[in-house]
Amino acid sequence: MRFDLSFYKNKKVLLTGHTGFKGSWMCVMLVNAGAEVIGYASCRKKTDCLFDLCGVKEQITHIKGDVRDLDHLLEVCRRYQPEIVIHMAAQPIVRDGYRDPVGTYSTNVMGTVNICEAVRQTRSVRSFLNVTTDKVYENKEWEWGYRENDPLDGYDPYSNSKSCSELVTHSYKSSFWADNRVSVSTVRAGNVIGGGDFANDRIIPDCIRAAVKSEDIIVRNPFSTRPYQHVLEPVYAYLMIAAMQYHNPRYQSWYNVGPNDQDCFQTGVLVELFVKHWGEGLKWVSKYDGGPHEANFLKLDCSKLKNTFNWHPRWNLETAIEKVVEWSKAWVAGENVRTVMDRQLEEFLEGHDYGFCIS
Repeated sequence: MRFDLSFYKNKKVLLTGHTGFKGSWMCVMLVNAGAEVIGYASCRKKTDCLFDLCGVKEQITHIKGDVRDLDHLLEVCRRYQPEIVIHMAAQPIVRDGYRDPVGTYSTNVMGTVNICEAVRQTRSVRSFLNVTTDKVYENKEWEWGYRENDPLDGYDPYSNSKSCSELVTHSYKSSFWADNRVSVSTVRAGNVIGGGDFANDRIIPDCIRAAVKSEDIIVRNPFSTRPYQHVLEPVYAYLMIAAMQYHNPRYQSWYNVGPNDQDCFQTGVLVELFVKHWGEGLKWVSKYDGGPHEANFLKLDCSKLKNTFNWHPRWNLETAIEKVVEWSKAWVAGENVRTVMDRQLEEFLEGHDYGFCIS
């Protein structure tokens, strides 16, 4: 069976965390595919927000809500009767987890419990996808990629809370959906980059903020290795998995989503590529700030996703950086960033084995 994004035409999709960076890109992809999107997010006000900039808010059902509020989640599910639920709402920053561990655990663990319970009580749902992170694994700093059957034990509060989120989902699957009434998968994605990420303590947003101010880019650890990938890679994979398990429960499982091995680079190399494509005499400097523990080496083995779905990454790291710079310079110039996003979506899917057209 082949995946075609037109599968989502007229499908009701509940997407938590839809106002975030990845959530905004997913909203655009789903809207362009003809889906009926019900977005659910806390909508904390930010100075710059991709969700507001890209104009997708008027094209979906936009609901302000907290995943820690089970009653509200149940009310939303009863009203809209989604067929597919994709859970991306989270506290997503490692350093914020150190600053607020209680808030991180309550959002990432109890938020998962609540969305699982809402799915359990909503008969219309046939496919549920929980998006976690590559940091769920017990990181032994070894040089080969982690596989889906490696132990889960994230080190810091953020990473550990996402490990717990995985375990919650697996428990609900075993306890309540063994009959496959709902197909369930968890997805562990590597580090994502792309236009419109304004988060604190992430390397690409730090690069863009420095570039806009004509300042040197400060890099905390240029020798850390991460599975960097353009945001469209995991977003497309999430939608593929959710659709395929909707058709056939045999596809439900847990999956890594990351770049090919040759695109797992040190952070310094990533920044050097950004400097190259931005131009304008931009420079970077290494400056450790004495912050909390973060892993030095992290890589994923994505063989399972590749073998199950014949999936493969579309863009290498240099192309991903080109797209980040293209979006960012359009934003700085006050251009319509939705136009840039639609064009990049079309380029990403051009020549793809599976059909999809930007409407």
